[in-house]
Formats: sequence, structure tokens, C-alpha cells
Amino acid sequence: MSTVSGNSVANTVAANTAATNQALQQAAQSIISGSTGNSSMDVNSLVTALVNSKIAGQAATLAAAQTSDNTQISAYGTLSAALSALQAGLTSLSNGTTVNAFTATTSGNGITATAASGAVAGTYAIDVAQVATAQVLTSKGYSATQALASGPATMTLSIGGANTTISLNSSNSTVSGIAAAINSASNNPGVTATVVNGADGAHLVLHANSTGSQNAISIQISDTATGDALNGLAVTGNNGASLTGVASASATQLKANQSTLTNVQSSGTPPTANWIQTTAAQDAYFSIDGTGVTSSTNSVTSALAGVTLSLSAASVDSTGNSPQTLTISQNTSSQSSAINQFVSLYNTLVTTMGTLTAYSATATSQGPLLGDSTLNMIQNQVATIVANGVKNGNTTTSLAAIGITLNADGSLSLDNSTLNTALQNNQSTVATLFSSTNGVAAQLNNNITGYLSTTGVIQTRTNALNADLTNLSTQQSSLTDYQTQLTSTYTAQFTALNTLMATMNNNQQYLTQLFGGTNSAGALATNKN
Repeated sequence: MSTVSGNSVANTVAANTAATNQALQQAAQSIISGSTGNSSMDVNSLVTALVNSKIAGQAATLAAAQTSDNTQISAYGTLSAALSALQAGLTSLSNGTTVNAFTATTSGNGITATAASGAVAGTYAIDVAQVATAQVLTSKGYSATQALASGPATMTLSIGGANTTISLNSSNSTVSGIAAAINSASNNPGVTATVVNGADGAHLVLHANSTGSQNAISIQISDTATGDALNGLAVTGNNGASLTGVASASATQLKANQSTLTNVQSSGTPPTANWIQTTAAQDAYFSIDGTGVTSSTNSVTSALAGVTLSLSAASVDSTGNSPQTLTISQNTSSQSSAINQFVSLYNTLVTTMGTLTAYSATATSQGPLLGDSTLNMIQNQVATIVANGVKNGNTTTSLAAIGITLNADGSLSLDNSTLNTALQNNQSTVATLFSSTNGVAAQLNNNITGYLSTTGVIQTRTNALNADLTNLSTQQSSLTDYQTQLTSTYTAQFTALNTLMATMNNNQQYLTQLFGGTNSAGALATNKN
């Protein structure tokens, strides 16, 4: 059942009653006028006044209840919006992202770094011997119109364990035809072909799409015509050697180790007489605090926990004596921003709840959820979480430790000076307060999720109000049917009465004309004389 203010209903009924009484007085006057022959009755006004007097109280009660239900539903929507806004602002604090936020800076050029969850604050010496590169092979020059295959042939390209085979013949085996066939192959393994027209002819240039020593290009030719130039394009991929398991203290030692390994390709080393390797397929080689690291790409995510390193050619230390310094530190700026946002959104929620439960001696100025048990429960629970902080055994860590205090009106105040000091010098307290398991933000997030769920208290209360509105609508329909029936009955009765009074008035006038009245002798009296 909806909660309707007694004053509201009384005021509505009183207003309707006053209007109904006035209408009844006017209708009664029409009866008097009709009975004295001054005029006919105003049947419509009389019926309307009588019907309204019958249904006014119930109609006012139904209208007040519908208004109350709709107002409360709207109020719950406002409460849900404020809770949702707070929950959204809590995300980075409740899941530990902000507490585990780090910044990464490097002292030199060519290395960029980002730090995420799992990183450890500290400084690291990074010395880069070489960056990862993708192999580039350039063929010798051929006539642009020369068919390299005189009959049916195939070219199989392999790279990184994948391969594709293209069919060639005298119609499509020019340098440009081969390049087009490679690029359009549906299962291209990761090779891009281009044609460079040099002074000595057209060159087929193959680019491996991925860096790393394991992504060298191999070409296998199947051509029964042994004299075809196509046979000269066969090449076996010569992977750059890996330094896996080789520990070294500096870029100089890495370079020394590299020079002793076999099959390491250098720029310009021809795999065959018909190809020149302009760029080798090689891994990135670098050291972190003296430990050698290899990577097939220049984006390295596994060397340091939680840290992504991006290497470029500018990072290479050719001397091996100038390592860069990588500094990982807490991102106190993002932490401060997230905590300030939390306080602001929490205070917005407190203000919203205060407006919804505001008290005033004037009924029309009271909050729509004043005294509402659902809102009171939510208000008390969120306030308790904020006030109690985080308990761990017999130890309690409160928000006051980082400058957040609870005011008498339920809002929060934040001392940014205290907060910044805590962020700089007391990260363990910050981590405890905003732990992803039982921190203040995590507790609030869990509670709000419950409040806003489809089976939560807000939706349950809203469903009840909607059910009440449905019931009130049914009552309103029944009242409307009763009003229609009553109007029809009264209209028939008073129309008949009006007709009767009109007939009586006509008869009275006729008899007066015959027999006379107070001021008339009448026709019969005149004839008698």
C-alpha cells in the first residue's frame, strides 16, 4: 500500500468538498427556480454536483495516493543515480588499480616504460645492445618484363612456423607478378612483398612482418625447368641466434657473446648469390642490473613484473658503458585524484539523501522519502562503512589517517596536506584502506551492488510502488464506471423531474388564467360578470 500523507489527503478532500458544496448550492438554486416557475432546472449542473459529492472523497484519496507513489518512484530513481555515480567513481579504488598505480621514467633516450599492477618501486640499470628487427631480403635485379618461370612452378614461403604456396607460370612470374601473388595469398604467413626498380633492374624485396630471430624468411622453389631464373630465388632462413640462458653484465658483454654465436646475420650478408639481407631477423638483447635478457619484439612485458619496456634504435648503447636508469615509483597523483573524487561523490550522495529525507512543517516542502525505512537503512550502512574504516584483527585503520574525517551532517572533509603526506610516506596505510578485498571502497562497492541489483532493496520497493499504482488504477477505473452509472441515473431522474415541474407550472398558469389569482380575477370571473 502506498504511503500517503494524512495532511495531503485531508487538504485535497477539503478542497474538493468546498468546490462540491458550492456546486450543490448553485444546483439547489436551480431547483428552487424551477419549482417557482422562474426558469427550468439546470439538470447538467445539478447532476454533476451530486455525482461529484458522491465520489469526491474517494477520488481525492486515489489521486493523492497515485501522486505519492509516483513521487517516491522518482525519488528512488534519484537515489539510484547518486549511488551509481559513487560506485563508478570507486572503481579504481575498489579493485586496487589506483593503489597499485605506478609511474615509470627513464634517464635516457629510446626507452619508454609503463608500470601497472604487480610492479615494484625501485631503480634499475638498463643497457641495450641491440633492438629486435624484422628481416628484409632484396633480390638481385631482373628485367621488369622477364618471366622467371617458363612453365608451371610453385613458390613456398615459410616464416615463424607458418607457410603459404603460390602458383606461378610464364604469365605471372615477373618480379611484380610474384610480389602481387605473395601479397594476395589468403594464408600469407607474414611476408610483405614490394618491387624496387633500380638502375640494374627490378628487385623483389621481402619484408618479414614480425621481428625476432625466429621470423627469418625461407623460400622453397618447385620448378622442373632447371634453367628458370625462379630457381635462383630459393633461400633457407638463417635465424639470428638467441641469447637464451646467456647471462651478461653489460651491453659490451652481450655484444661479445653475440659475436661468438653462429648463424648471426649482419646487414648485407647474402644468404645466396641472388639475395642480399639488408636487415637481419634478430632479437633484442639488453641487460637489467647485469642480467641478460632477450626478446623477439621491442615491446618487452616479461622482463620486469608489471612493467612494459618499449625499445627503439635510439636506446642502443654502442659503447656498452652508458646504461640508462629506469625508475618505478608510486603514482601519487592518480591516487590523490581518485581519493578526492571519492570524497566529492560521497558528499553528493549525502546531499541527495538529505534532500530526499528533508523535514519541514509545511507538508508540501518535505522530502518524498522522509521516514522511509529503505533509505534510512542505506544511509546508515554507508555511513557505518566510512566511519569504521578497515579492521584487521584487533587493529583498525581509519580514513582519518589519510586526512578524511566525518562531519556531523554525514559528509566528509578532506585535508589534502595530510593526504599527500600519507601518499608520500605511508603507502601501506593507503593500501590497507583501499584494499581490493576489504577496503572502504570495496565494502561500499559491494553494498551498492546489492542495493542496485534487480533483487535489491531499491528495486523491491519500486516494484511494490508500481504494484500499488496498478491497484490504484483499477480502483480509479471502477470509480469512473460508478461515476458514469450514477450520472446516467441522476440525469434520467432529474430530467423527468424537470419535465414534471414544467408541466405543473404550465397547468398553474392555465388555471390562474381561468380562475384568477392573487392579482388576477381570471377569465371565468370576467365572463360571469
